[in-house]
Parts: sequence; C-alpha cells; structure tokens
Amino acid sequence: MQIAVTTPTGNVGRHLVATLVRAGVRPRVLLRDPGRLTPELRGEVDAVPVDQLDAHAVVAATHDVDALYWVDPSTGGADPLADYARATGSVVRAVTDNRIGRVVFQSSVGAEKRHGAGEIDGLGHTETALDDLGVDVTHLRCGYFFTNLELQLDALRAGALQVILPLDQPMAWVAPRDIAEVAATRLLSLAWSGRCVQAVHGPADLTWRQVAEILTAATGRRIGVEQITDDAMRTRLQQAGLPNGLVEAVLGMSTGLRENFVPEQPRTLRTTTPTTLAAWAYDHLRPRIADA
Repeated sequence: MQIAVTTPTGNVGRHLVATLVRAGVRPRVLLRDPGRLTPELRGEVDAVPVDQLDAHAVVAATHDVDALYWVDPSTGGADPLADYARATGSVVRAVTDNRIGRVVFQSSVGAEKRHGAGEIDGLGHTETALDDLGVDVTHLRCGYFFTNLELQLDALRAGALQVILPLDQPMAWVAPRDIAEVAATRLLSLAWSGRCVQAVHGPADLTWRQVAEILTAATGRRIGVEQITDDAMRTRLQQAGLPNGLVEAVLGMSTGLRENFVPEQPRTLRTTTPTTLAAWAYDHLRPRIADA
C-alpha cells in the first residue's frame, strides 16, 4: 500500500510519519520544503515538494497513491475559508484523477455544524466534498490540541491566560501524538469502508479553570485564566498583525461552539485517547516556560 501524508512536519504529521515508518511503511510525504525533514527521516520517506493549494501539483504528487492523509493547510491569509476551499479543490482533484480509494482527513470537533464555527467551517466543507466522491473516507474530528498552548508561551510565563469561552465550559483536549496513532491505525487497517467519522477526544473533557490548575501543577508556576470579551480578543489579534478576515475566522472557532454546542460523537472507548494534559505539559511545556 502506497500511503501519502500531507503536512509531515506538523504537530500531527511528524508523529504519523514516524509511526508509519516503524510499521514498515515508506510513506510519500508532501510538503513545500523537503529540507524541513529531520536528517534521520529523509532516508525513510519519499519526499515530494508541493504546494497543497496547487491542484495540478497535488495531482502529480499523489500519482499511484492508494491511501492519503489529508490536512487542509493553514496559510495565515486574509481569507482562510477561501484558502480551505482551494485546498479542498486540490484533494478532490487528486482523489478523482488518481482514483485514490482511501482518505483519512484531519478534521475538527465542530465541523459537523458546517456553518457558524469560523475557520472550522472550511473543514466542514472539505468533509462534504470528500463524502460526495463516494470513496472510503474517515473524518477525524479532533479536540483542542494541547500544542495550541505553545502559541501562548508569553502569557503562560506571565501566569495569565485570556480566553473568550466560559471558564466552566468543558471541551475535549487531545495530544497531537494520539491523533497520529489513530490516523495510522485507520490508514493501515482494511477493516473499515465507506464514510466514517472517528472523533479523537483525548482522555477527558476539561474546562479552562481545570486547565489552569493542571498547568500550575505541571509547570510549577502559578497560572490563572480569565474570560475576556470578544471585542477585547479581537483587538489583541489585530494588534498581533492578523488581517481582519483571519481574526474573525479565529474568533469564530470559539464563538461558534460557545452556545448550546454538543459534539456529534459522544465520549466513548472509541473516541478517548490516553495522553493526559498533565503529562504532556510536564514533558513539553514546563521546559519551554523555564527557558525564559
């Protein structure tokens, strides 16, 4: 089986590629700059330079591929939903032209809404486009990545996280490494077919208050959290240099899941993965905060 993996140096992709290599697979990895691969990995994969927004290039890069792990790339552009639509066009062309029979798509909790969840709406669009192709497809509806906390290192060092979700609203938190393990089992298994939705919820639903307590214990620094207004967060993102379209798309990922949202997939044995936030924070976040 020839397996292709997009975003192989990302938070999920780097673990997925390593898992496939350990399983005896030589994956084809698609990325803009193959030079970003670690030296020890370069001899274990077939690297193809490709821009995922270039449909022609993606079709060429996935020739003779049997199974594809697809991630819509985040571009940081002013119109992220338009970028997601272009990425969707690329994967649809590749699957159709190359007759790729199996796809595992990295989606998100909230994509089931289809509309009203900001940047997540782009993932919902990709889901429906892949469904329409009639191939075997699994959508991984992933929870909130632990690694998103690495984008807030300065706030963590200062001991003050600011969010726009209610502090007592629980949500799924998950380690990207666990997502990679689920993705690998789906790519390698022939026991499923048709359209599947596989949620990846991590070990527990956590509120932001619980997250602050966990991070305090894991890092040895007192970390608090406060809810701020949407406008205050909007101003912060604008001051950070994000274009307005991206600001609204980022905000929408929280505001769209804030009112009466219940994930389509409940927490079960199938959706629960093992790595705890406490263990991840101790291993990965504590050293980075201490480096300051």
